Amino acid sequence: MKVGDKVENFRLKDQFGNQFDLYENLDKNVLLVFYPKDNTLVCTTQLKNYSSNAGEWDKHDIKVIGINIDPIESHKSFCQNNSIDFPVLSDPDKNISKKFEALNLFGQNKRKLVFIDKNKKVKFIKSTLPFMYLNSSEIMNYLKHEGLI
Repeated sequence: MKVGDKVENFRLKDQFGNQFDLYENLDKNVLLVFYPKDNTLVCTTQLKNYSSNAGEWDKHDIKVIGINIDPIESHKSFCQNNSIDFPVLSDPDKNISKKFEALNLFGQNKRKLVFIDKNKKVKFIKSTLPFMYLNSSEIMNYLKHEGLI
């Protein structure tokens, strides 16, 4: 998957067991946030940062969607305990993570961002080291600089 590619639709369950359909959510741009593990220091800090900036995402017509291979039950408690209020999808079969090349050599999720516009096109991809992440301001600044928002 690279910038400019058209994204195929996918469906996964969120932290409440609800079906999430990518194409049904492209009334806004979508930022897919692949992250390694629920309830770890960097992942918790990252997703809390994105959740606490919900107003900024909304202002720029962006839906944030978390994804990793942890089960729905793990996502549910993780989101409740950390006030994360956007969908966090479970990819236990790793099919979507594979399509987005978001798995490391050990079969865990990498820390990777994929920005998809309303026309189903990938506009931005960024991976970081597992112990680092781009905060909301850094992502917004990049998207503005590149003319994507």
